[in-house]
Amino acid sequence: MCGIAGIFLRRPSAAEPLRARAEAMANALAHRGPDGSGVWVEAEVGLALAHRRLAVIDLSPGGAQPMRSACGRYAITYNGELYDYRDHRATLRAHGVDVPGESDTAVLLAALAAWGVEAALPRFDGMFAFALWDGPRRTLWLARDHAGIKPLYWCQCADGTILFGSELRALEAAGGLSGAIDPESASLFLRLGRVPSPRAILAGVHQVPPGGLLRIPLAGTISDTRWFDIVALARETPRAVLSPDEAAEAVDAALEHSVRRQLVSDVPVGAFLSGGVDSSSVVAAMARIAPAATQTFTIGFADAGYDESPQASAVARALGIRHTVLPATEADALSLAADLGHVFDEPFADPSAIPTVLLCRLARGHVTVALSGDGGDELFGGYRRHVFAHRHWPRLARLPLGLRRLLAALLRAIPERFWNATVGRLPGAPRRPGETLSKVARVLAARHLDEAYGRLAAVDGAPPLPTGLPEEPLLRFRAADAVGYLPDDVLTKVDRAAMRVALEVRVPILSPEMIRLAFSLAPALLVRADGGKAVLRDALARHLPRRLFEREKTGFSPPLAAWLRGPLRSWAADLLHTTRLRTSGFVDPARLDAAWALHSAGRDCSARLWPALMLSAWLEARAAR
Repeated sequence: MCGIAGIFLRRPSAAEPLRARAEAMANALAHRGPDGSGVWVEAEVGLALAHRRLAVIDLSPGGAQPMRSACGRYAITYNGELYDYRDHRATLRAHGVDVPGESDTAVLLAALAAWGVEAALPRFDGMFAFALWDGPRRTLWLARDHAGIKPLYWCQCADGTILFGSELRALEAAGGLSGAIDPESASLFLRLGRVPSPRAILAGVHQVPPGGLLRIPLAGTISDTRWFDIVALARETPRAVLSPDEAAEAVDAALEHSVRRQLVSDVPVGAFLSGGVDSSSVVAAMARIAPAATQTFTIGFADAGYDESPQASAVARALGIRHTVLPATEADALSLAADLGHVFDEPFADPSAIPTVLLCRLARGHVTVALSGDGGDELFGGYRRHVFAHRHWPRLARLPLGLRRLLAALLRAIPERFWNATVGRLPGAPRRPGETLSKVARVLAARHLDEAYGRLAAVDGAPPLPTGLPEEPLLRFRAADAVGYLPDDVLTKVDRAAMRVALEVRVPILSPEMIRLAFSLAPALLVRADGGKAVLRDALARHLPRRLFEREKTGFSPPLAAWLRGPLRSWAADLLHTTRLRTSGFVDPARLDAAWALHSAGRDCSARLWPALMLSAWLEARAAR
């Protein structure tokens, strides 16, 4: 796990100035790789590959990068882990290819050299972003893993220079980038709370999409393809004919196989544990494989409505593993909120970033690698919008739109705090009924399924959906989340939070095998009358009592609305009134002031305010650099 960067001038250059620029890019990523750095230069074509190393597999100098292939044809700078590298080493050796050293990087490089880039990528089980130089063909390849777990940005400057890196700050450190903010990306950020791939917040900068592959020749046209396409996979994968028991057994076996592979490491490995289905599934598999070595971490909140630490502790006790809880206080939130603009070098407005950063800091004090349960909701139908798509939309769509909009208006007319104070006291009521009914009101007024998705998944307005999505409602929502919300929000959050403290986070549920299996399952195996992720819950019930994990989904968000009226109030008020934000042209100051006044008076407007706050924090952090 590392940080990568580079420059491709596509013309001859003096070596030392090129090296200096690449070193500046690598230094901007020092937090991602504190264990070493390196630069490799090919001045004849104006190419420099840079690397910051977090040593996880093969801690010796033999794993240092950038790395040259044994044949001398290729050079690589690589961020990630190849979990099945030992299998590929054996295959290569059986065909007469000797792989030097013990690192997965050497195996990756040898496999790419032996099989070719486009043929090799689908054979890998890992997470990665890399730049590969093919010397004889004078071609640079940029590749990103199948699910978008690891980030990779790139741009072509006005003079034709190609810049690339794990984070935007690396590209900016190289010089030659205009640095202008892209208005459309800023607008999408305020609507979604994230900048959707392949866009970036800076004009002219792009993200290599999940499963993306760019071919950049010394001369000629840049081409891009998808070597792994989740939308196509969701649309085209044949349905498996499985009973609920057979499906649970298949998911259980595939997850254990994935966890076993992802435990490969030469440094300590732990896991995040919230007590929910996804993280508990990963940890239960980990405990079966390596019970003595399993250690887990979670964050606790003083507000019981947001605190999952008791449930996580109960799961840990049942599995007999070591577990650590870090209480997140209001003081923690206050100190961290001011730093979020630095942690995320693009504006990022998922409030669960606060506990995620705290959790990563906690885990890094004990381990270098942590397993996470991310991906379970998107693949196996765990969000309320998935249950809605499968169980409720087909019936709701038959009601006249006018009647639905009237019902929505009636629900919106009653403040959320009323529903929380009344409905919240009833047996079996959700923890935050006001929030649930607010979402119900939004989807009641939707004209069609995609608009309903937008009202559920966006802060303000519908997000753009990819083309080619399946027609079946549940499958459509899951595929949209898997290529949008998952890489752009969930995985971005974890990558930046973890790599800020040089922690590697792995996601066993997102192995290629798990993705293919998930999209082969019939809707009835995923969503039942008792909720979503049915098959994942059935699989977990083989190892833990259901009472430990069968409960309302809480999520990993802090009590943001209360914090904005309490410990974060003055900080928020200052950020909302900065000159940079108000003169940026991206927000309407009058609308912002109205939302702040309503929130201060007791109405929850945190979902609308937080993106503006994070944009302002990012603008201020960028100006201070």
